[in-house]
Amino acid sequence: MSEVKQLTFEFAQRPTIKGFPELRWTGKRPYKSTQYYPAQLRETYGEDQNGWMNKIFWGDNLQVMSHLLKEYRGQIDLIYIDPPFDSKADYKKKIDVKGVGKAESDSSTFEEKQYGDIWTNDEYLQFMYERLILLRELLSERGSIYLHCDWHRSAYLRLLLDEVFGANNFRNEIVWSYFGFKRATSKKFPQKHDVIYSYTKSPDYIWNVQYKPHSPEYIKRFKKDANGRLYRDDVNPTGGGTRIIYLDEVEGDIVDSVWTDIPPVNPVAKARQNYPTQKPEALIERIIKSSTNPGDLVFDCFMGSGTTQAVAMKLGRRFIGADINLGAIQTTTKRLVGVANELNTQMQEETKYTGFEVYNVNNYDFFRNPVEARDLLIQALEIQPFPQSNVWDGELDGRMVKIMPVNRIATKADLKELLANLPYATYEKRKEENPNQPVEHMTIVCMGHEPDLKGSLEQELSNYKVDVQILDVLRDKADLQLKRDSEAEIVREGNKLVIREFFPMNLMQKPSLQKKYVEEWRQLVDSVMIDWNYDGAVMQPRTIDIPEKNELVKGVYDIPEDAGTIKVKITDLLSESLEVEVR
Repeated sequence: MSEVKQLTFEFAQRPTIKGFPELRWTGKRPYKSTQYYPAQLRETYGEDQNGWMNKIFWGDNLQVMSHLLKEYRGQIDLIYIDPPFDSKADYKKKIDVKGVGKAESDSSTFEEKQYGDIWTNDEYLQFMYERLILLRELLSERGSIYLHCDWHRSAYLRLLLDEVFGANNFRNEIVWSYFGFKRATSKKFPQKHDVIYSYTKSPDYIWNVQYKPHSPEYIKRFKKDANGRLYRDDVNPTGGGTRIIYLDEVEGDIVDSVWTDIPPVNPVAKARQNYPTQKPEALIERIIKSSTNPGDLVFDCFMGSGTTQAVAMKLGRRFIGADINLGAIQTTTKRLVGVANELNTQMQEETKYTGFEVYNVNNYDFFRNPVEARDLLIQALEIQPFPQSNVWDGELDGRMVKIMPVNRIATKADLKELLANLPYATYEKRKEENPNQPVEHMTIVCMGHEPDLKGSLEQELSNYKVDVQILDVLRDKADLQLKRDSEAEIVREGNKLVIREFFPMNLMQKPSLQKKYVEEWRQLVDSVMIDWNYDGAVMQPRTIDIPEKNELVKGVYDIPEDAGTIKVKITDLLSESLEVEVR
């Protein structure tokens, strides 16, 4: 196992072309290699098809792709990504307590932040640059990548794509112009379109021409012949003269690079997943159909509500998805279970890949509530906190402690804030007094990190002797136990499994949630899943209770005669889950 963890992948750098513009930014770092990150299989749904199970990963997509390189390098046929736009906004999910009428909804509704889209220029460009390189490595020789963006960063992303994939592999700039209510803006035209850039790995790529129905105006140009067939006379562009064109022999209107026929997701549509920035299925369907064939492999590492995965499943494509947001994982899982159930009840001539697995890359169970992560780590590691310090989070065994962001791996860019605030005047004095002794003993706490993080910090502080320790909680403190917030009372009553109580503490502590509207625990539950024969490692739910939007979970379930160890997973409205074994 130790050999696998140390596996490293190296990337060839595209040579600089004389006269070709290349994007530069402060702190641009070459991305030449990555290490392998192991993944833990957590849940399985459905059965494999022809030996294949679709895959969903919860984790930083940089780590997820580093994991995938071992098996899927050069194997993915289509990549669609809808990455951060740098829109300078926080995206929130509306949370409604179930079973509460509309008249009371203002008092039983609150918003929960799902993710932020606020970046500095350099941070954003490095983030996208590294991920595009990994995406290139995963793409097959006949594969295509589609990057969805808007006006905020489209010009920069085009140059990054040229640099990573090669300007000669650029195929399309697609304009998705969508309907929306236009509001007067300050001294500019209202924005009404997104941009989708299409690149390929090579000149030999998968392509299927797409058609859309003819417009009513086009059909009006046709007339009926004696048999009732619609036809029109047309100029013969090759042989001269005229020719007859029958409407039923014209496949449709060829889709060009301006898409005006796909509306955004209707707020009240059944397909709406109550997840920010959800894209319409018709948009993804057109992309998948144009650049893949049945059975091909589709990847989306900014998965969100799982639209790419749902459409791929419906179209008979295999897929892999990833997202760092737990809400995205739970939303996608529910959505795919529903799609799979629909497909499995239909008579299908073509193969559909409906089974899927859910993995962790890095154990993000540590921070089910990221807001509390710093305090939880301080408590669990027994760090003496510094409440007022803008440099260090605390002290541990005589060492200054800095806790890196816990929702992703620590990078060299994360060191900037620390380096900017270090007490250099004090270091100069210590250096003068004891030149052979370290001016500081420091511990960097993180959950995964770039391989050369320690060396990079030492290099930045090369004027001083420093003692740097990297404490990777996932690697060095694998047995660390943080508190569990949620609790439940689950009992056997004869041949029934009964959930009597459920206390999702994070959810119940929301200041905007008025408890007078919560009459029972089921109102706070999004889903219940039960594995009747849990093997101690991978949960395989056989009872899946996912009610409609305003309906409640059952809470009482029949126990099969052959039941063994029972594992129950209760997911609340915040997408946080409690998993309990019942014997």
